[in-house]
Amino acid sequence: MEKSFSKSTVSRRAKILEELESKGQVVVNELSEMFKISEVTIRNDLAHLEKQNMLIRARGGAIKVKYYRMGIDPSISDKQKEYLKEKQRIAKAALKLIEDGDTIILDSGTTTTEIAKNMEQFKNLTIITNALNIASILTEYEGFNIFMPGGSLRKKSLSLVGALADESFRKFYCDKLFLGVDGFDTTHGLSTPNSEEAHLNQIMIGIAKKIIVVADSRKFLRRRFAFICPLSDIDVVITDSGITDEDKKRLEKNGIEVIIA
Repeated sequence: MEKSFSKSTVSRRAKILEELESKGQVVVNELSEMFKISEVTIRNDLAHLEKQNMLIRARGGAIKVKYYRMGIDPSISDKQKEYLKEKQRIAKAALKLIEDGDTIILDSGTTTTEIAKNMEQFKNLTIITNALNIASILTEYEGFNIFMPGGSLRKKSLSLVGALADESFRKFYCDKLFLGVDGFDTTHGLSTPNSEEAHLNQIMIGIAKKIIVVADSRKFLRRRFAFICPLSDIDVVITDSGITDEDKKRLEKNGIEVIIA
């Protein structure tokens, strides 16, 4: 039957690849609604495209081939334009959880960078960050106390990591940690391509009263090289409407507040 409709099939698969290139991921139920066809047909399309090495299927959808390998560590410049509108909405929701007088950690990342860009309503915050670009943005605000650790510079993420950064963060306590991640598997936990970053994130989690993960829905289709923490360490997840019902329910079942931005 597929041969009888080869033109429409080829056209649909080409559009699926366009969506994948634009968003970094595609979700089966969204594609089913977009093309007005069954989810079974969409899964067949994804299986075909995977055989052609054009994508990698993941639970509930598919991701770009370049994101699949667990050890790949894309640069912040590569990531900053992807899902930008979603990241901006997530940042806006995150800002509602901050109060003047808070001591917070802004982890390195493109979503936490969007938070830093929009903090003009606050007059009295203490902010700890290991990200050079975020620290630079924060200098534009008056009334902020900004702390940066020492450490080794990760050029791809513009962040400081390593033994010196670890030791610096152990000297602090904070009210809230805003943690950006590269991988979020709701059966496993959070992960990142870099082991030093994962270790520093674990220390951040240990010194914060409230752990708030800011991650667009594309991250839920990934498991990366270095494990950060299980779901039990997380208090709040802020994401976009692309999260699957299955993932959302699993988070809530684990006592995590899920905010859809």
